Amino acid sequence: QVQLVESGGGSVQAGGSLRLSCAASGRTLSSCAMGWFRQAPGKERDFVAAVSRSGGTTLYADSVKGRFTISRDNAQNTVYLQMNSLKPEDTAVYFCAAVVRYTASRRASDYDYWGQGTQVTVSS
Repeated sequence: QVQLVESGGGSVQAGGSLRLSCAASGRTLSSCAMGWFRQAPGKERDFVAAVSRSGGTTLYADSVKGRFTISRDNAQNTVYLQMNSLKPEDTAVYFCAAVVRYTASRRASDYDYWGQGTQVTVSS
């Protein structure tokens, strides 16, 4: 079992930055590929970014490529999402997810463990 807790969300103006954190307990994150997803009101949960177990491979949605960076610190059992140049369309609840496997994935159905989410609101 893996318990995930996101933090770092908040309200920011367009062009600003936030860094989300996802802290894990119950199992070491070093055995997991990790992902970030987001869900805006009335919309489906969308892929944002993912990182392989080793951190050697990262994947990004086209909408965030060049603005967001996913990283991990296995020693701290934490995954991060650095979000720069935020836009109003980035407003959503952001979820951290984990799966016990090596490779990163864009598919929400591949992930077994989810956090409760953290709200990010970007105003224009």
